Amino acid sequence: MSSALARAYAGNPDMNQQRAGVRATDENLPRATSTWRPTANATGQFGYNYVDLIPSGASSGSSAGGAGAASAAGGRRFRRGTDPGSLGLTVTQNLFNGNRTLNGVRQAESNIFGAREIMRNTEENVLLNGATAYMNVLRDTAILDLRKNNIIVLQEQLRQTVDRFKVGEVTRTDVAQAESSLATARSDYFAAQANLETSIATYRQVIGVEPTRLEPARTIESLLPHTLGVAVQLALAEHPEVQAALHAVDAAALQVKLVEGELYPTLNLVGSVQQNYNFSGIPGERLLNGSIVGQLSIPIYEGGEVYARTRQAKETLGQARLQADLQRDLVRAAVVSSWGQLDSARAVIQSSNASVKSNEIALDSIRQEAEVGQRTTFDILFQQQQLLNARVVLVSAQRDRVVASYAVMAAIGRLSAANLNLAVTEYDPTIHFDQVKDKWIGLRTPDGR
Repeated sequence: MSSALARAYAGNPDMNQQRAGVRATDENLPRATSTWRPTANATGQFGYNYVDLIPSGASSGSSAGGAGAASAAGGRRFRRGTDPGSLGLTVTQNLFNGNRTLNGVRQAESNIFGAREIMRNTEENVLLNGATAYMNVLRDTAILDLRKNNIIVLQEQLRQTVDRFKVGEVTRTDVAQAESSLATARSDYFAAQANLETSIATYRQVIGVEPTRLEPARTIESLLPHTLGVAVQLALAEHPEVQAALHAVDAAALQVKLVEGELYPTLNLVGSVQQNYNFSGIPGERLLNGSIVGQLSIPIYEGGEVYARTRQAKETLGQARLQADLQRDLVRAAVVSSWGQLDSARAVIQSSNASVKSNEIALDSIRQEAEVGQRTTFDILFQQQQLLNARVVLVSAQRDRVVASYAVMAAIGRLSAANLNLAVTEYDPTIHFDQVKDKWIGLRTPDGR
């Protein structure tokens, strides 16, 4: 079981896609902090400009040569071609934007923490699904073996019944009953075979490989709390779905502040410098222009759109709080349900063990009585079916107990590779977070893509 769960933890596609989602969410933090940093834009242009100026009263046929100023002063026609150009740089630094940057950073952090909790919940689901798939294969393999052995026993029973019919010890009815039981057993065998194939396919989907030589698994009840009350308290405090819902509440509350921040003034410091060449058509002319200004923008009325989004954000916040309450109720119900299933599986195992022993004793007694004519073939077949059913119930209950112990662990919020002591390198989401949270530039991801 441990090696299968370790393989699922390392290679399950659902786990890996969720980890990628957390890494993508990490990038929201440098996006939010970017508004604390200056922005710089460079501009440049170059072209050709042709001027043909005919002053009032000048002859259209006259032309100017040499200095352009003389032509304009003398009322003569002015024609010239130049190649004007300019280079500019503008740097803008925000000084105040209604605390939207601060609240945006806090919201990004809340969303990142929520994504990590969702990833932790995915880990629990994958490990639980892996344990379930593992135990389903064991259960269905055992049931298939029981069905196969039952066919062998019934074939022998049919042979003995036919032999006894030939010597007149039993009737044709006994033979028909034996044949009917054998046919039913074969039908059950094929159904069990189909169930096993389905379980193998699910195992391959969750674990990633075909099951081979699976060993019996034990429950993890030693890792569980001793009482249901303690289990519920731990679940409400630690379950990742509850924690994710609480982070969603924080993010929704910060969204209200972000929208409200749009109603506050915005103050920017803007510095610019621009170099112009041949600006007014005179060759060799240069103009350098530099400035540093403060820009203050005060919203007065936005048509009511910002106010509507503020009210909308407040309703979304209320919804997030109700969702958190709902999630607590769902987690509490899951703990109580899985705990009850575990208790039920324990009781069923105890009663099934007694049932198997009793049916084994009864079957031996009926066979002995049938040899002296006190029991019929139907009695033997019926009792054999009872024993088979008791064994199937026992196998299923043993599977249910192991799966239920994992389900309780998951419902509490503690089903993880660390708590199960799996031989894997645990995925640490803070590594990628630390690599990108303060990045100012760069297109490549930390892994080189």
